[in-house]
Amino acid sequence: MSGILKRVGTTYIPVMNVRESVDWYIDHLGAKLNYQDQNKAIIDLAGQSFFLVKASDNENSNFMDAEGNKRFSQTFEVDGVEELFIFNKQLKDAGVEVGKVENRGHPGRNFTFNDLNGNSFDVWSELSPSYNRRGNE
Repeated sequence: MSGILKRVGTTYIPVMNVRESVDWYIDHLGAKLNYQDQNKAIIDLAGQSFFLVKASDNENSNFMDAEGNKRFSQTFEVDGVEELFIFNKQLKDAGVEVGKVENRGHPGRNFTFNDLNGNSFDVWSELSPSYNRRGNE
C-alpha cells in the first residue's frame, strides 16, 4: 500500500470568526481566498488548500504532548535561514505572536507563531528534499 497517498490536499483550521480569520490569513500570510460563507472559507496558502471552519469557543488545532508542552500541527517551510529571519520580523512588526528563532538540533532553524484564534504553527528554514526534487527550487 505504500506510495498510494500523493500529497496533503486540505488542512482544516478551527476559527472563531470566519471573516476576521480570512482577513488575517490574507494580510499576514499572503493567502488567496477561493470561497467564503458564514461557517467556512477556503484559502490557498503555501501550495495547499486550507479550510477555515467556524468552531466552538476555545477550539484550536494545538495539542499537548506527553511532556505537557503545547504543540503545533503544521510546519511551513521557507527557503533558507535569511528568509526565516525576514518572515519572523515581518510577523513581529505586524503584531503577530511570534516565538524566538530556535536551533532544535537538526539542520536549519525554526520559530512558531499563532494566528488570531490561537492556532500555533511552526516555520522551518529548510525546504524538504522532495519539494526540491519536483523542480520547485
